[in-house]
Amino acid sequence: MSAYVIAHLQEATPHPEIAEYIARITATFEPYGGRFLVHGARHEVVEGDWPGDVVMIGFPSLAEARAWWDSAEYQEIAPLRSRHIEGDIILVPGVADDYDARATAEAMREALGR
Repeated sequence: MSAYVIAHLQEATPHPEIAEYIARITATFEPYGGRFLVHGARHEVVEGDWPGDVVMIGFPSLAEARAWWDSAEYQEIAPLRSRHIEGDIILVPGVADDYDARATAEAMREALGR
């Protein structure tokens, strides 16, 4: 099942270390089957408040996303970003190809006794 690394990064002043990080990151996740799904695009807030930027990297599985995050190659470059950009980063599994939200709703109704 697919998995995703999603980063909500606060806007930062450009810095040479951030440029170095961006130049090197792809080589760290490609061996784990990762690829950018969202990077450098401006987003449109349709509800609530979402300052900053969004980055999303897709992986074949949560195990591969974790392996990338924990890899020596990524950990070597991570400080180039974290010294200059604050943000939140999560690893999240995707849903199965046959996922049906109606089944989830029905299970919720049953748990609520309805």
